[in-house]
Amino acid sequence: MKTDIQIAQEAEMKHIKEVAVQAGISEDELEFYGKYKAKLSDELWNRIKDNEDGKLVLVTAINPTPAGEGKTTTSVGLGQAFAKLGKKAMIALREPSLGPCFGIKGGAAGGGYARSFLWKI
Repeated sequence: MKTDIQIAQEAEMKHIKEVAVQAGISEDELEFYGKYKAKLSDELWNRIKDNEDGKLVLVTAINPTPAGEGKTTTSVGLGQAFAKLGKKAMIALREPSLGPCFGIKGGAAGGGYARSFLWKI
């Protein structure tokens, strides 16, 4: 079985432009920070502000297992499940676990194959 780091190193990241197009965001509505990060523009907000609201699922206050499966892994799993069901799904992760930096637990930001969802929205 491959380790989290082996899986992460083999993943092929998409350019943020490709991810944005899949979410209905044009290149003009992005402020790029390299190939893989971007901020959304005020123009995007002005374009979509009158759209019908979507659904929001918050994942919080989960006690992780010793292997580190907690809020991040659950969030990534939910995003993958919604996408598999044909729903438009996007996840936002704030401060993923630093445990792996200290060799304590899982792979942060979902770890393993769950991580690939972040680049295949």
